[in-house]
Amino acid sequence: MSATTAARGEGVRLGLRANMAQFSLLVAVNALVGGMLGQERTVLPLLAREVFHLSAYTAALTYIVAFGATKAVTNFFAGTLSDRYGRKPVLVAGWLVALPVPALLIWGPSWGWIVLANVLLGVNQGLTWSTTVIMKIDLVGPERRGLAMGFNEASGYVALAATAMATGSLAAHWGLRPAPFLLGAAYAALALGLSTLAVRETRDHARAEAALPRPPARVNPDHHGELTTGQVARITSFGDKALSAASQAGLVNNLNDALAWGLFPLLFAAHGLSVARIGVLAALYPAVWGFGQLLTGWWSDRIGRKHLITAGMLVQAAALALVAAGTTFPVWAAAQVLLGAGTALVYPTLLAAIGDVAHPAWRARSVGVYRLWRDGGFAVGALLAGVLADAYGLAAATWAVAVLTAVSGLVVAVRMYETSPRTRS
Repeated sequence: MSATTAARGEGVRLGLRANMAQFSLLVAVNALVGGMLGQERTVLPLLAREVFHLSAYTAALTYIVAFGATKAVTNFFAGTLSDRYGRKPVLVAGWLVALPVPALLIWGPSWGWIVLANVLLGVNQGLTWSTTVIMKIDLVGPERRGLAMGFNEASGYVALAATAMATGSLAAHWGLRPAPFLLGAAYAALALGLSTLAVRETRDHARAEAALPRPPARVNPDHHGELTTGQVARITSFGDKALSAASQAGLVNNLNDALAWGLFPLLFAAHGLSVARIGVLAALYPAVWGFGQLLTGWWSDRIGRKHLITAGMLVQAAALALVAAGTTFPVWAAAQVLLGAGTALVYPTLLAAIGDVAHPAWRARSVGVYRLWRDGGFAVGALLAGVLADAYGLAAATWAVAVLTAVSGLVVAVRMYETSPRTRS
């Protein structure tokens, strides 16, 4: 039975073309999710140093620790709650949580208020980004999963990049507060309206896919539809070789993203770059990452997931090494392009691999567990990078993360099996 065929009389059709209107709407909503994160990307590291006078890197990165830990835990519950109550209520709840974030960033009188804003932002990102991922996987079915994840992640990170550049420009002309964070206030209000009034529930699409016969190459007798949440967590984290390899790669990917978010602006500023040029560099990496995913998600549907993930982790490692060795804007710009390209190879492909292996009945929970590991990388990366930077300097911290990223790529090469239905059939 084709993935675009109506499933057993339920009137639900799977496939990108059959669900283009809702899919496009979810792409737009996820762009606003990315924009909420982009409002901080350039400005917050500089705010920590110049407004709150935090000289220790570990202390300055506490907002990333708070964000990453909260988002990681929320991802897990987002998958479980969306299976139990539906996708749309979780999405709307995520946008309600986002409403106070820009106000806290604008008027927070102490660093603790900024950390609190990032706790709320972590909840927002965990609920909304997880849910848009799950809903797109629901809609497209098995045949275009990589393409769907490419569009989802591209929309979020292109918006993140555009917002990072815009906030850098606003900060250069109007100061670090309040102008850059007014964008976030507009994003949250618009997204809440769209999610409440226009987005439709997609849980029936997952049920329709569960009723379809699964290709024999993908069937694992341990992956039946009646698993508890604990069993899903165990299989995703440790039991299945592909799911566990993807989970550790996701963690390391976001570990190095925490380094780029929290310390790169400080490294560039230490070499005399202006706020506007730092904004360009902060935007360049997620821009290449975002646009690149339009190709890499589609590509992984055709050539498979494993080799793209392995290559992407190794390219990221090379880019981080170039950042550590560089001292000038052109070198760092080249490194940011390379880092974006490597991340584009990895990011949608990991999500597609999870969707390939996980049974539709517990796929949302498996995505939640994967994203728990992946976004836990923000907290681990911020702590590791902060401690190493305080002890040995910014360059040494960057070198250490580069080595760790290369090791992660080798783990994927050794442990992961190919998951793509097309390449395994």
